[in-house]
Amino acid sequence: MSRLHVVSGKGGTGKTTVAAALALALATEGRRTLLVEVEGRQGIAQLFGNEALPYEERKIAAAPRGGEVHALAIDAERALLDYLQMFYKLGSAGRALKKLGAIDFATTIAPGLRDVLLTGKACEAVRRKGKDGRFAYDSVVMDAPPTGRITRFLNVNDEVAGLARIGPIHNQAQAVMRVLKSPETAVHMVTLLEEMPVQETADGVAELRAAGLPVGGIVINMVRPRILDEDAVRAAGGNRRTDVAKALSQAGLGGARRGGLAERLVDPLLEQAREHAERLRLEREQRNEIADLGLPTYELEFLGDGADLSGLYRLAADLRKQGVVEEGS
Repeated sequence: MSRLHVVSGKGGTGKTTVAAALALALATEGRRTLLVEVEGRQGIAQLFGNEALPYEERKIAAAPRGGEVHALAIDAERALLDYLQMFYKLGSAGRALKKLGAIDFATTIAPGLRDVLLTGKACEAVRRKGKDGRFAYDSVVMDAPPTGRITRFLNVNDEVAGLARIGPIHNQAQAVMRVLKSPETAVHMVTLLEEMPVQETADGVAELRAAGLPVGGIVINMVRPRILDEDAVRAAGGNRRTDVAKALSQAGLGGARRGGLAERLVDPLLEQAREHAERLRLEREQRNEIADLGLPTYELEFLGDGADLSGLYRLAADLRKQGVVEEGS
Protein backbone atom coordinates (compact mmCIF):
# COMPACT_ATOMS: atom_id res chain seq x y z
CA MET A 1 0.00 0.00 0.00
CA SER A 2 1.62 3.24 -1.14
CA ARG A 3 1.88 6.16 1.26
CA LEU A 4 4.67 8.14 -0.45
CA HIS A 5 3.70 9.23 -3.96
CA VAL A 6 6.58 10.70 -5.96
CA VAL A 7 5.45 12.64 -9.04
CA SER A 8 7.89 13.25 -11.90
CA GLY A 9 7.62 14.12 -15.58
CA LYS A 10 9.29 15.92 -18.43
CA GLY A 11 9.33 19.70 -18.10
CA GLY A 12 6.14 21.22 -19.46
CA THR A 13 3.92 18.21 -18.78
CA GLY A 14 2.34 19.80 -15.69
CA LYS A 15 3.80 17.53 -13.01
CA THR A 16 3.29 20.12 -10.25
CA THR A 17 -0.36 20.47 -11.20
CA VAL A 18 -0.77 16.69 -11.21
CA ALA A 19 1.00 16.38 -7.84
CA ALA A 20 -1.38 18.96 -6.35
CA ALA A 21 -4.45 17.24 -7.84
CA LEU A 22 -3.21 13.87 -6.56
CA ALA A 23 -2.77 15.30 -3.05
CA LEU A 24 -6.37 16.55 -3.13
CA ALA A 25 -7.61 13.21 -4.46
CA LEU A 26 -5.83 11.26 -1.72
CA ALA A 27 -7.11 13.60 1.01
CA THR A 28 -10.70 12.46 0.68
CA GLU A 29 -12.89 10.91 3.40
CA GLY A 30 -11.15 12.72 6.25
CA ARG A 31 -7.60 11.80 5.26
CA ARG A 32 -4.60 14.08 5.76
CA THR A 33 -2.12 14.52 2.92
CA LEU A 34 1.22 16.34 2.90
CA LEU A 35 2.25 17.90 -0.42
CA VAL A 36 6.02 18.38 -0.58
CA GLU A 37 8.03 20.59 -2.92
CA VAL A 38 11.78 20.01 -3.29
CA GLU A 39 12.87 22.26 -6.16
CA GLY A 40 12.39 25.67 -4.55
CA ARG A 41 10.11 27.01 -7.30
CA GLN A 42 7.10 27.71 -5.03
CA GLY A 43 4.87 26.21 -7.71
CA ILE A 44 2.53 24.69 -5.11
CA ALA A 45 1.90 28.06 -3.46
CA GLN A 46 1.05 29.61 -6.83
CA LEU A 47 -1.40 26.83 -7.72
CA PHE A 48 -3.29 27.19 -4.44
CA GLY A 49 -3.17 31.00 -4.53
CA ASN A 50 -1.05 31.24 -1.38
CA GLU A 51 1.99 33.25 -0.44
CA ALA A 52 5.40 31.56 -0.68
CA LEU A 53 5.49 28.48 1.53
CA PRO A 54 7.82 28.67 4.53
CA TYR A 55 9.93 25.81 5.82
CA GLU A 56 7.09 24.44 7.89
CA GLU A 57 4.04 22.27 7.31
CA ARG A 58 0.82 24.20 6.97
CA LYS A 59 -2.72 23.51 5.80
CA ILE A 60 -3.37 24.90 2.32
CA ALA A 61 -6.65 23.27 1.23
CA ALA A 62 -9.66 21.29 2.37
CA ALA A 63 -10.65 18.14 0.52
CA PRO A 64 -14.15 16.68 0.11
CA ARG A 65 -15.73 15.05 3.15
CA GLY A 66 -13.38 16.42 5.78
CA GLY A 67 -9.95 15.82 4.26
CA GLU A 68 -6.99 18.18 4.54
CA VAL A 69 -4.01 18.98 2.35
CA HIS A 70 -0.91 20.35 4.07
CA ALA A 71 2.16 21.58 2.21
CA LEU A 72 5.88 21.93 2.84
CA ALA A 73 8.58 23.56 0.72
CA ILE A 74 11.77 21.74 1.75
CA ASP A 75 14.86 23.91 1.89
CA ALA A 76 18.16 21.97 1.77
CA GLU A 77 19.98 24.37 4.10
CA ARG A 78 17.23 24.31 6.74
CA ALA A 79 17.01 20.53 6.42
CA LEU A 80 20.76 20.28 7.02
CA LEU A 81 20.43 22.45 10.12
CA ASP A 82 17.73 20.07 11.39
CA TYR A 83 20.01 17.16 10.59
CA LEU A 84 23.00 18.68 12.41
CA GLN A 85 20.85 19.41 15.44
CA MET A 86 19.34 15.92 15.42
CA PHE A 87 22.63 14.03 15.24
CA TYR A 88 25.22 16.44 16.61
CA LYS A 89 23.22 18.83 18.84
CA LEU A 90 25.02 21.81 17.28
CA GLY A 91 22.30 24.35 18.08
CA SER A 92 23.65 27.88 17.69
CA ALA A 93 26.84 26.51 16.14
CA GLY A 94 24.76 25.19 13.26
CA ARG A 95 23.22 28.62 12.74
CA ALA A 96 26.70 30.11 12.73
CA LEU A 97 27.71 27.67 9.99
CA LYS A 98 24.78 28.93 7.92
CA LYS A 99 25.88 32.54 8.32
CA LEU A 100 29.39 31.60 7.24
CA GLY A 101 28.04 29.93 4.12
CA ALA A 102 29.38 26.53 5.13
CA ILE A 103 26.02 24.81 4.66
CA ASP A 104 25.53 26.14 1.14
CA PHE A 105 29.11 25.11 0.38
CA ALA A 106 28.52 21.60 1.69
CA THR A 107 25.34 21.01 -0.32
CA THR A 108 26.94 22.46 -3.47
CA ILE A 109 30.08 20.31 -3.48
CA ALA A 110 28.13 17.23 -2.40
CA PRO A 111 24.84 17.22 -4.35
CA GLY A 112 24.19 13.68 -3.16
CA LEU A 113 24.04 15.05 0.39
CA ARG A 114 21.46 17.61 -0.73
CA ASP A 115 19.26 14.86 -2.16
CA VAL A 116 19.57 12.84 1.05
CA LEU A 117 18.33 15.87 2.99
CA LEU A 118 15.41 16.54 0.64
CA THR A 119 14.23 12.95 0.31
CA GLY A 120 14.96 12.31 3.97
CA LYS A 121 12.59 15.06 5.07
CA ALA A 122 9.78 13.56 2.97
CA CYS A 123 10.49 10.05 4.25
CA GLU A 124 10.46 11.33 7.83
CA ALA A 125 6.96 12.70 7.22
CA VAL A 126 5.90 9.27 5.90
CA ARG A 127 7.16 7.50 9.04
CA ARG A 128 6.12 10.11 11.60
CA LYS A 129 3.44 9.14 14.11
CA GLY A 130 1.45 11.12 16.64
CA LYS A 131 1.02 10.45 20.34
CA ASP A 132 -1.94 8.22 19.52
CA GLY A 133 0.34 5.93 17.50
CA ARG A 134 -1.31 6.81 14.19
CA PHE A 135 0.56 8.21 11.22
CA ALA A 136 0.63 11.99 11.10
CA TYR A 137 -0.26 11.84 7.39
CA ASP A 138 -2.17 9.19 5.50
CA SER A 139 -0.26 10.08 2.31
CA VAL A 140 2.74 12.19 1.33
CA VAL A 141 2.94 13.49 -2.24
CA MET A 142 6.30 14.78 -3.51
CA ASP A 143 6.54 17.16 -6.45
CA ALA A 144 9.88 15.73 -7.54
CA PRO A 145 12.55 16.71 -10.12
CA PRO A 146 11.93 16.03 -13.84
CA THR A 147 12.17 12.61 -15.44
CA GLY A 148 15.79 13.01 -16.54
CA ARG A 149 16.96 13.43 -12.93
CA ILE A 150 14.43 11.41 -10.94
CA THR A 151 16.31 8.11 -10.65
CA ARG A 152 19.52 9.74 -9.50
CA PHE A 153 17.57 11.97 -7.10
CA LEU A 154 15.85 9.01 -5.47
CA ASN A 155 18.77 6.60 -5.52
CA VAL A 156 20.50 8.54 -2.75
CA ASN A 157 22.27 5.53 -1.27
CA ASP A 158 24.50 5.23 -4.34
CA GLU A 159 25.01 9.00 -4.42
CA VAL A 160 26.42 9.21 -0.88
CA ALA A 161 28.41 5.98 -0.99
CA GLY A 162 31.54 7.88 -1.89
CA LEU A 163 30.92 10.50 0.80
CA ALA A 164 30.32 8.35 3.83
CA ARG A 165 30.45 4.58 4.22
CA ILE A 166 29.70 4.68 7.94
CA GLY A 167 28.21 7.14 10.40
CA PRO A 168 24.99 9.20 10.57
CA ILE A 169 24.96 10.29 6.90
CA HIS A 170 25.36 6.71 5.73
CA ASN A 171 22.68 5.55 8.16
CA GLN A 172 20.33 8.31 7.05
CA ALA A 173 20.76 7.32 3.40
CA GLN A 174 20.07 3.68 4.26
CA ALA A 175 16.90 4.66 6.16
CA VAL A 176 15.71 6.77 3.24
CA MET A 177 16.31 3.94 0.76
CA ARG A 178 14.38 1.49 2.93
CA VAL A 179 11.32 3.73 2.45
CA LEU A 180 11.92 4.57 -1.21
CA LYS A 181 12.37 0.93 -2.27
CA SER A 182 9.48 -0.38 -0.19
CA PRO A 183 5.83 -0.96 -1.16
CA GLU A 184 5.10 2.27 0.74
CA THR A 185 6.44 4.25 -2.23
CA ALA A 186 5.15 4.69 -5.79
CA VAL A 187 6.85 6.85 -8.42
CA HIS A 188 4.29 8.23 -10.87
CA MET A 189 5.23 9.66 -14.26
CA VAL A 190 3.37 12.52 -15.94
CA THR A 191 3.33 12.72 -19.72
CA LEU A 192 1.54 14.24 -22.68
CA LEU A 193 0.36 12.40 -25.77
CA GLU A 194 3.41 13.60 -27.67
CA GLU A 195 6.43 11.66 -28.88
CA MET A 196 9.18 13.28 -26.77
CA PRO A 197 7.37 13.20 -23.38
CA VAL A 198 6.25 9.60 -23.98
CA GLN A 199 9.77 8.51 -24.95
CA GLU A 200 11.23 10.24 -21.89
CA THR A 201 8.59 8.55 -19.74
CA ALA A 202 9.51 5.13 -21.14
CA ASP A 203 13.21 5.82 -20.52
CA GLY A 204 12.47 7.02 -16.99
CA VAL A 205 10.41 3.92 -16.19
CA ALA A 206 13.24 1.70 -17.46
CA GLU A 207 15.79 3.54 -15.29
CA LEU A 208 13.59 3.35 -12.20
CA ARG A 209 13.04 -0.38 -12.69
CA ALA A 210 16.76 -0.98 -13.22
CA ALA A 211 17.47 0.84 -9.94
CA GLY A 212 14.90 -1.24 -8.08
CA LEU A 213 12.65 1.76 -7.40
CA PRO A 214 8.87 1.12 -7.36
CA VAL A 215 7.03 2.57 -10.34
CA GLY A 216 3.40 3.56 -9.76
CA GLY A 217 1.25 4.79 -12.62
CA ILE A 218 1.33 6.97 -15.71
CA VAL A 219 -0.74 10.16 -15.73
CA ILE A 220 -1.54 11.42 -19.23
CA ASN A 221 -2.09 15.12 -18.70
CA MET A 222 -3.76 17.85 -20.79
CA VAL A 223 -5.83 15.43 -22.88
CA ARG A 224 -7.78 17.40 -25.47
CA PRO A 225 -11.37 16.42 -26.34
CA ARG A 226 -12.15 14.28 -29.34
CA ILE A 227 -14.23 16.47 -31.66
CA LEU A 228 -14.85 14.07 -34.56
CA ASP A 229 -16.21 10.53 -34.44
CA GLU A 230 -14.63 7.72 -36.46
CA ASP A 231 -16.89 8.28 -39.50
CA ALA A 232 -16.01 11.97 -39.59
CA VAL A 233 -12.30 11.19 -39.24
CA ARG A 234 -12.45 8.81 -42.20
CA ALA A 235 -14.43 11.33 -44.23
CA ALA A 236 -11.82 14.00 -43.58
CA GLY A 237 -9.30 11.96 -45.49
CA GLY A 238 -11.40 11.71 -48.63
CA ASN A 239 -12.64 14.08 -51.32
CA ARG A 240 -15.90 15.22 -49.75
CA ARG A 241 -16.02 18.86 -50.88
CA THR A 242 -19.45 18.54 -52.48
CA ASP A 243 -21.00 16.80 -49.48
CA VAL A 244 -19.55 19.35 -47.04
CA ALA A 245 -20.72 22.30 -49.15
CA LYS A 246 -24.21 20.80 -49.30
CA ALA A 247 -24.29 20.26 -45.53
CA LEU A 248 -23.19 23.86 -44.90
CA SER A 249 -25.88 25.11 -47.24
CA GLN A 250 -28.51 23.05 -45.44
CA ALA A 251 -27.27 24.55 -42.15
CA GLY A 252 -28.12 28.00 -43.48
CA LEU A 253 -24.59 29.16 -44.27
CA GLY A 254 -25.35 30.44 -47.76
CA GLY A 255 -26.18 28.55 -50.90
CA ALA A 256 -24.01 25.80 -52.30
CA ARG A 257 -23.41 27.79 -55.51
CA ARG A 258 -19.84 28.20 -56.68
CA GLY A 259 -18.10 31.07 -54.90
CA GLY A 260 -20.75 31.30 -52.18
CA LEU A 261 -20.09 31.32 -48.42
CA ALA A 262 -20.60 27.58 -48.07
CA GLU A 263 -18.18 26.96 -50.93
CA ARG A 264 -15.53 29.21 -49.36
CA LEU A 265 -15.80 27.44 -46.00
CA VAL A 266 -15.25 23.95 -47.39
CA ASP A 267 -11.46 23.91 -47.78
CA PRO A 268 -10.66 25.46 -44.36
CA LEU A 269 -13.05 23.03 -42.64
CA LEU A 270 -11.62 20.02 -44.43
CA GLU A 271 -8.08 21.14 -43.56
CA GLN A 272 -8.97 21.44 -39.88
CA ALA A 273 -10.64 18.04 -39.99
CA ARG A 274 -7.53 16.50 -41.56
CA GLU A 275 -5.31 18.10 -38.90
CA HIS A 276 -7.61 16.77 -36.17
CA ALA A 277 -7.57 13.31 -37.71
CA GLU A 278 -3.77 13.36 -37.87
CA ARG A 279 -3.56 14.42 -34.22
CA LEU A 280 -5.84 11.56 -33.22
CA ARG A 281 -3.66 9.12 -35.18
CA LEU A 282 -0.48 10.32 -33.45
CA GLU A 283 -2.15 10.24 -30.04
CA ARG A 284 -3.31 6.67 -30.71
CA GLU A 285 0.30 5.69 -31.42
CA GLN A 286 1.48 7.32 -28.17
CA ARG A 287 -1.27 5.61 -26.17
CA ASN A 288 -0.05 2.28 -27.54
CA GLU A 289 3.51 3.13 -26.43
CA ILE A 290 2.25 3.95 -22.94
CA ALA A 291 0.15 0.77 -22.79
CA ASP A 292 3.28 -1.28 -23.58
CA LEU A 293 4.78 -0.11 -20.26
CA GLY A 294 2.21 -2.26 -18.45
CA LEU A 295 1.38 0.30 -15.77
CA PRO A 296 -1.89 1.77 -14.44
CA THR A 297 -2.81 4.77 -16.57
CA TYR A 298 -4.91 7.82 -15.73
CA GLU A 299 -6.01 10.65 -18.00
CA LEU A 300 -6.60 14.29 -17.07
CA GLU A 301 -8.37 16.81 -19.27
CA PHE A 302 -6.81 19.92 -20.73
CA LEU A 303 -7.87 22.93 -18.64
CA GLY A 304 -8.50 25.68 -21.15
CA ASP A 305 -8.75 28.33 -18.43
CA GLY A 306 -5.52 27.25 -16.75
CA ALA A 307 -4.85 25.27 -13.59
CA ASP A 308 -6.53 27.44 -10.97
CA LEU A 309 -7.90 26.13 -7.67
CA SER A 310 -11.27 25.10 -9.13
CA GLY A 311 -9.42 23.29 -11.92
CA LEU A 312 -7.36 21.37 -9.35
CA TYR A 313 -10.53 20.15 -7.65
CA ARG A 314 -11.87 19.00 -11.05
CA LEU A 315 -8.67 17.09 -11.78
CA ALA A 316 -8.72 15.56 -8.28
CA ALA A 317 -12.30 14.38 -8.84
CA ASP A 318 -11.23 12.81 -12.15
CA LEU A 319 -8.39 10.94 -10.44
CA ARG A 320 -10.76 9.64 -7.76
CA LYS A 321 -13.22 8.43 -10.43
CA GLN A 322 -10.37 6.59 -12.15
CA GLY A 323 -9.47 4.72 -8.96
CA VAL A 324 -6.28 6.46 -7.88
CA VAL A 325 -7.44 6.61 -4.25
CA GLU A 326 -8.16 2.88 -4.09
CA GLU A 327 -4.73 2.11 -5.55
CA GLY A 328 -2.93 4.54 -3.27
CA SER A 329 -4.85 4.17 -0.03
